Amino acid sequence: MNPILELRNVSKGFGTTSVLRDVNLSVSEGEFVAIVGFSGSGKTTLMNILAGLETPDSGAALFRGASIEGPGPERGLVFQSYSLMPWLTVEGNVALAVNAVHKRRTRAQRAELVRRYIDMVGLSHAVDRRPAELSGGMRQRVSVARALAMQPEVVLLDEPLSALDALTRANLQDEIEAISQIEKKTVVLITNDVDEAILLADRIIPLNPGPDATLAEAFEVHLPRPRDRTAMNADPAFKSLRAKVTQYLMGVGITAASAQTRSLPGITAIHHLAPKAVREAGASAADDTRYLQFSDVHKIYPTPKGPLTVVEGFDLTLAKGEFVSIIGHSGCGKSTALTMAAGLNGISRGGIILDGRHVEGANPERAVVFQSPSLFPWLTARENVAIGVDKVYPKASRQERQDVVEYYLERVGLGDAMHKPAAELSNGMRQRVGIARAFALSPKLLLLDEPFGMLDSLTRWELQEVLMEVWSRTRVTAICVTHDVDEAVLLSDRVVMMTNGPRARIGKIMDVALPRPRTRRALLEHPDYYAYRAEVLQFLEDYEHGHAKKKSAA
Repeated sequence: MNPILELRNVSKGFGTTSVLRDVNLSVSEGEFVAIVGFSGSGKTTLMNILAGLETPDSGAALFRGASIEGPGPERGLVFQSYSLMPWLTVEGNVALAVNAVHKRRTRAQRAELVRRYIDMVGLSHAVDRRPAELSGGMRQRVSVARALAMQPEVVLLDEPLSALDALTRANLQDEIEAISQIEKKTVVLITNDVDEAILLADRIIPLNPGPDATLAEAFEVHLPRPRDRTAMNADPAFKSLRAKVTQYLMGVGITAASAQTRSLPGITAIHHLAPKAVREAGASAADDTRYLQFSDVHKIYPTPKGPLTVVEGFDLTLAKGEFVSIIGHSGCGKSTALTMAAGLNGISRGGIILDGRHVEGANPERAVVFQSPSLFPWLTARENVAIGVDKVYPKASRQERQDVVEYYLERVGLGDAMHKPAAELSNGMRQRVGIARAFALSPKLLLLDEPFGMLDSLTRWELQEVLMEVWSRTRVTAICVTHDVDEAVLLSDRVVMMTNGPRARIGKIMDVALPRPRTRRALLEHPDYYAYRAEVLQFLEDYEHGHAKKKSAA
């Protein structure tokens, strides 16, 4: 059978940078192919060539054996960004594409196409809404409906779900999988999510990082359809394939942190100095087994319709040096609990005690790493970290403070980039600065609010390894809010699972008895890893539709 879509020895560069080199790809009619790779590896350039938005410098891009000379209705493209007309309704945005492509059809036929695909993506209740009235997931559904309504022979998906929260992403993955089987479309998906690729594709092809990026040998996916992510978790074939793809990508993409020989100076942060009365009594400020305590914590917001309880009766105790993750669906109060612990959000009822003292207001003893690290763009990486260090080590010498800053920047792999302005750093590098800044404060409590949520999956893996390496040296008490099940299991001593909001509570707490130090590669080979993963996945599935299908006890 002749392929419907081909790349033959395609090379493409921009300026003096060679992005793709001698890329060969053959996609059969009705096949679902997923191309996975790191950010900056050339995935979008490859997709743009298939879509006809870019022309190869050499080689050929072919559709049914004919050269691709530009965009065409036979190839429907869904971008990462929604690209909707803000003044048009859902119906109007889909109709715009249908009317442009299907001019020879009658008005009634075109209207029927619009209705059919809006209904297929579950937006029949929102046909009259404009993009500003839709969630991110709903806007991406419109993009999918628009592409499908053009009735292309090939659907090109360029990381269409990467900007969405985990639950919305999972729901749309299920819809794309179902639609691809109903419509029997040929699909090429660009993604950085290995689980997404396995759930959807017939073949997974890694794109080796550039410059001169090339496609690697394909992994065949022989899992029966329809595919259920919870059921797959127990399938030996899924586990084996997942391990092979993950380890291949880690092998070609994750590099070790910079060599580091610097030692930390023997200085103590101001918040680790015990009060004079405690020192004279020769006692510690708190019991290390009850180092951090949330006691019946509530968060209540006033609204025009009356008080809204977001978090209710949050009770949790952490030992000193423990690492706990909080996981749950969007809107379950994860970040609210964390920002109350940081002192950035007032506690409506109950209390939080850290090292024997009530948490009141922000304090560098509680360092926070947000999803976006909020660096000063005109300062270098080193200067951004130094701002906090200068405040918490007031009695240290200038050289000692400099050693602290540079020690942690080297630890996170920025030894060669510490003098670059933040504006010149990639998203992953900026988040490394945020991690270094937090650890450099020598905090009593490290709070991580979805710190890798804005990064592609493969960069996230790398930074998780960095975080674990640095944390293993400091053993700082830590709480990480995440929606990533693998991240929670990898990082944590315990995983705290939240019920859905409002009135969100702790629904279940899972102890993670995996050996430390941990690496992703080692976890994939551990016999208990998938059991832990299954327990969290099952809890999230129970609460997926806004209520528990069955009660879970803490």
